Amino acid sequence: MKRILIIALAALLIVCPQQTEACTTLIVGKKASTDGSVMCTYNCDSFGFISALSYYTPGMHPAGEMLNIRGWGPQNTQRLIAQAPYTHGVVGLMNDQQVTIVETTWGGRKELHNPDGYLDYFSLMHITLQRAGTAREAIAIMHQLVQEYGYNSTGESFAVCDKNEAWIMEMIGKGKDRKGAVWVALRLPDDCISAYANSSRIQQFPQAKKADKKLGFCIVENECMYSADVISFAREMGFYNGTDANFSFREAYGPLDFSKIRFCEARVWSFFRKHYNTKEIDSYLPFINGNTETIDHLPLWIKPNKPVSVRDLMDDMRDHYEGTALDMTVDISAGPWASPYRNQPTTFYSADSTKMFRERPIGCPQSGMTMVCQMRSWLPNALGGVTYFNMDDATMVAYVPVYCGITRVPEAFRRENNNNREFSTESAFWMNNFVANMIYPRWSAMYPDLKDAQKELEDYYAEDQKKVEEAAQKMTPAELSSFLTRKTEQYTDKMMKRWDKLAKFLIVKHNDQIMLPSKDGEFVPGRHTSPAYAPAFIETVKQQTGNRYIHPEQKK
Repeated sequence: MKRILIIALAALLIVCPQQTEACTTLIVGKKASTDGSVMCTYNCDSFGFISALSYYTPGMHPAGEMLNIRGWGPQNTQRLIAQAPYTHGVVGLMNDQQVTIVETTWGGRKELHNPDGYLDYFSLMHITLQRAGTAREAIAIMHQLVQEYGYNSTGESFAVCDKNEAWIMEMIGKGKDRKGAVWVALRLPDDCISAYANSSRIQQFPQAKKADKKLGFCIVENECMYSADVISFAREMGFYNGTDANFSFREAYGPLDFSKIRFCEARVWSFFRKHYNTKEIDSYLPFINGNTETIDHLPLWIKPNKPVSVRDLMDDMRDHYEGTALDMTVDISAGPWASPYRNQPTTFYSADSTKMFRERPIGCPQSGMTMVCQMRSWLPNALGGVTYFNMDDATMVAYVPVYCGITRVPEAFRRENNNNREFSTESAFWMNNFVANMIYPRWSAMYPDLKDAQKELEDYYAEDQKKVEEAAQKMTPAELSSFLTRKTEQYTDKMMKRWDKLAKFLIVKHNDQIMLPSKDGEFVPGRHTSPAYAPAFIETVKQQTGNRYIHPEQKK
């Protein structure tokens, strides 16, 4: 008798709906990082959802065991696939071999969506993580799975990483009644960084003379892998009619428009700008403004001007274009408190029906979860793989170290304690949102207090991890796994207690929209003050109201 194991991804990880202009991924090669680690990040963005920390136990499986795939929602019929003989443990989006897969959706050509495919991108990622020992093996497994069972998501970009290398992979289905997918994967040079933000970015790529018969796809050693029909299928569908050498994956399957440039590629531009010559990156501003006559793409990757650290990536995930031509805090749209957040859709209309838009940065309030993943080859896998994780907006949370060798999820990150219809002080999502939603309306007055608490925690975690790594040298694998589980729980508990303290501090300090004096998170003697409005807001009020608010003494 076949044994059926139900893999209900939506229950284990309350996943990110497929939404335009959603998630952001940053990627760092091992020679581009400060310590030789491979790193990637993920902001999983969409309004109204919670993304808890998932966990799969490793284990052996008997012959004939089947998985019943349940992805985004209930299925009317069973969708069964064969289980692997052995599956790795997976915490979030990193397995116990330090293989990590993160994603960002770009949609692409609507006619290539196959609603009958078994696998959406999240089920594809999780099943692959349970089976793959390296990034290259993960790519081969993803190809095999979609070939056999079909792919029902739209255009997707994956960062597929392990402790030695990082690959960027773009995939899109073949349309209704066609199994499989067309895809290209390029290895990120070890000394480079890259980023993805809801747009296809791979254009030309190295090509092989023929496909690998055993694997069923093409390989250019150490550089590129791609589906054998990625070009011929584009010709068949009328997406391309040129030579193989000039073929662009992006132009065939995910061409850009202004929205893809301004709301998506601009996030990549801002990330590159932080780690490269700003004058050179600013030369791409005409492209970011929608002018593609001279420049029609950003570099796929760059070599950073100095090595990138974990803390750098945490800050990058909180970016709102500060200090750039797209800075969201400096004009009247930032309101009286110089806020980088906007509530309206990315496009909207003025009273005279003029179509307008707002910026869409990396940091945004609709994140269900955020992670910075670090893979380190010189440490045991259980210790070397760390996902710095939290739930909600990266700007408004402290990143908590979660080791890939743990055996259970901390209570505050568990699905059972994170209900999007019921507030709970035991929920990381709700405690983070409780604080964030106090701060959003009065950003410039209140955010500095959160930033202090954030830095306090992340400084502590960084320092304590050195002690963890030293202590781990004396442990057996079983002892190490138990130790790392307890450590991850202690780190999470410390974050929850600090955020509870922060919430109570903020409501007292800023009660009735004033500010009580404080230092280092504690109140000090003195009178309250009234924080000033942003200069751009004051100036606009002055211009729009004429003499109404001009003080009589000024009039004289």
